[in-house]
Amino acid sequence: MMELERIATAADAAGDDRSAVDARLALIETALVQGERWRLVEPARRCLAVLDRRPEIFAEGEGELLTRYQRYAIEALLGTPRVGLDQLRAVDDLARRVGADAEAVAELRCRIADHLGDEPTAREWYERWAGADPDVTGGCPGCAPVRRAELLADWGDQAAALAELADLLDGAVDCTDQPERSLTAALLPWLRSGEPERAGVAHVRAYRRHRTERGSFPYLATHLRFCALGGHPGRALEILAEQLPRLDHPYDDLSAMEFAAAGALVCHLAVEAGLGGRTVRRPAYGQRSAADLEIGTLGAVLLAVATELAGSFDARNGTGHQSGRIAAWLAERPVAGAVPLPADDPIDEAEGPEDDPGPADLEPAPLTLEMITSALDRRGDRYAVEPGATVVGRWGDAVIQFRRLGERGEILHARSLATRRLPATRRAEAYAFCNGWNHDRLLPKAYVHDPGGELVLAGDVSTDLAHGVTPAQLAVLLNAAITTGVAYADAVAALP
Repeated sequence: MMELERIATAADAAGDDRSAVDARLALIETALVQGERWRLVEPARRCLAVLDRRPEIFAEGEGELLTRYQRYAIEALLGTPRVGLDQLRAVDDLARRVGADAEAVAELRCRIADHLGDEPTAREWYERWAGADPDVTGGCPGCAPVRRAELLADWGDQAAALAELADLLDGAVDCTDQPERSLTAALLPWLRSGEPERAGVAHVRAYRRHRTERGSFPYLATHLRFCALGGHPGRALEILAEQLPRLDHPYDDLSAMEFAAAGALVCHLAVEAGLGGRTVRRPAYGQRSAADLEIGTLGAVLLAVATELAGSFDARNGTGHQSGRIAAWLAERPVAGAVPLPADDPIDEAEGPEDDPGPADLEPAPLTLEMITSALDRRGDRYAVEPGATVVGRWGDAVIQFRRLGERGEILHARSLATRRLPATRRAEAYAFCNGWNHDRLLPKAYVHDPGGELVLAGDVSTDLAHGVTPAQLAVLLNAAITTGVAYADAVAALP
């Protein structure tokens, strides 16, 4: 990224606006792939300034692409305190470009007001957001209702939150994050509305996907809170222990704060339930050594993480809202007795063998080529093993490759290639499609590959299995990679 910044600066000095824009677009692409949206703010602003000054140097579709980037840059304000409040002015600029009543503008004003603790203003913009016509800048139509439902649930409107999710829960909206994302959003509303059995089924089903999916980290706090408040402190501790390493590599600062706060709640309720004698392994990270922490000690560590991050947000915002949210979470107590949970079998009948697994199948083992091919064999898939131990198959309009990466082959890498190609003249449209996908969908991470001539639209999913994987867990990972890869290729095929 430093080299791209150097190129952009040199192009500015030479008065070469087009080269500067190209370098900054590449910077934005890199930041999106690396999950660092806060880095978009300055390059997006500079590109938009050139667009206003010299629109003739931009290809068709690049203006729309830049408004998407502008939206992503504004959203970064919600995820990290590293973005200053002066970014709020960018909402006015976006409104000038796409319209003051556009869906994206209403959504951003609603979510920012809520983030700052101004619920009356947030509710006012919520109504305008919910009533706005969908637009390209607004993103996936299957994700917006979930975001609205999460707001309503935080405001205490459980029935309204469930109403927002109704079409998604009925399968009426096509989105690769569904139904698990909407099921997770419904967990606490169902629990608080007298439907604990439905919430229990939803938790088990959604967590099967979210436990290993890298982009699902923001949803883990809800799973932890549900188990803690639903009378399952033991299960909550198991999930916390399993997911704790991911706190060192969070999706963003907001999700880290919420995970830590939910974990602190879990530890507090576990101690109250007589489970304080247990220990949880906290892995080494950076200069920190690995340690086995008692539950009370771990709770104090997580509380410190959550309060520090909340304080950083509040110092930037000039309010105490995020600290207040954390305090409210920690004051919660179980709603009732233990919520009934279905059997927690990580493989659906259609996704794996019907026979019960033996003891060896329940123990995590290092990832091997044979494990990958065996899992595909159980699915009944056709594939080939290419030189370099790459497993390749075709599912619908997607060619998907599975390979082992890392020094010990501990990383499962799935690469999906859409069979449809686009001409090089549609580069801006291809970038816009991929960035829209990355904004609205968790998997795969989409990008454009230009081998020369035609453009290849590809998507990657990488899962770190350094601690091993069971056949059941691997089956879930492969199924998710194939399902999302096919959905991605279908979306490419549906492009005009």
